[in-house]
Amino acid sequence: MLAIERRRLIAESIRSRGVVSVAEMADALGTTDITLRRDLRAMAKAGLLVRTHGGAVLPAGLGHEPSYSEKARQAAAEKAAIARLAVELIQPGDSILLGPGTTTLALARLLVSSPELTVVTNSLLVAQALMDAPHVEVILTGGTLRRSIHALVGPAAEESVRSLRASQAFISGNGFTADRGLSTPSPLVAATDRALASAAQQVVVLADHTKIGEETMCQTVPTARVHTLITDSRAKPAELEAIRAAGVEVQVAQVGRSDQAKATNG
Repeated sequence: MLAIERRRLIAESIRSRGVVSVAEMADALGTTDITLRRDLRAMAKAGLLVRTHGGAVLPAGLGHEPSYSEKARQAAAEKAAIARLAVELIQPGDSILLGPGTTTLALARLLVSSPELTVVTNSLLVAQALMDAPHVEVILTGGTLRRSIHALVGPAAEESVRSLRASQAFISGNGFTADRGLSTPSPLVAATDRALASAAQQVVVLADHTKIGEETMCQTVPTARVHTLITDSRAKPAELEAIRAAGVEVQVAQVGRSDQAKATNG
């Protein structure tokens, strides 16, 4: 097996598990411990992992899941502009899925006056935002509460959407690249988001500029499965061009003064 292929498989393993052992990985790849350690040294030098005694772990940045309050303070004006662009994709009578996140919450708040809509969500905050929406039917998934993001995740959440079919799923995450698509630090959250995406005809990713070009541990939705990415004008043009070249429709929201004022006052 070529070194580039071994290192690709090592990277996939450490992204899914967070840690790899020299002995286990060498056995799985059919190579020697010496060769495996050489691979780990090269990958550590490239910043893809951190060496430990007997193996390696994922760098802290890739595995860190920001809390809701951390995310709420970040790029608030951009998220409001993204939500305004996203709401234009929703028609009266649609059935949609909304994942957890501060940007999907901004979108939910714009749906309160919708004349007719069905929303399936695993986000407690999205459900709360739609409490006073008289013409929006809200279906809340089951699942285990993940307090850091105020959402229901896990096998029960996945099972509750498995038999559903919606026109669009609006989901967010912690990173989006042309190569890997959408990613998140938590395997539980990633699996639940994948279930939401699988229940929709089209997947719309809402990701502000801080997420574009970034990767985190667990792939949520591969690029080929994403129909539309909505981001903001501060995203790196080269990254957006690569995402377009991968077949994703990219919409760029412009941030107005009213968005900035609301973010500052908030």
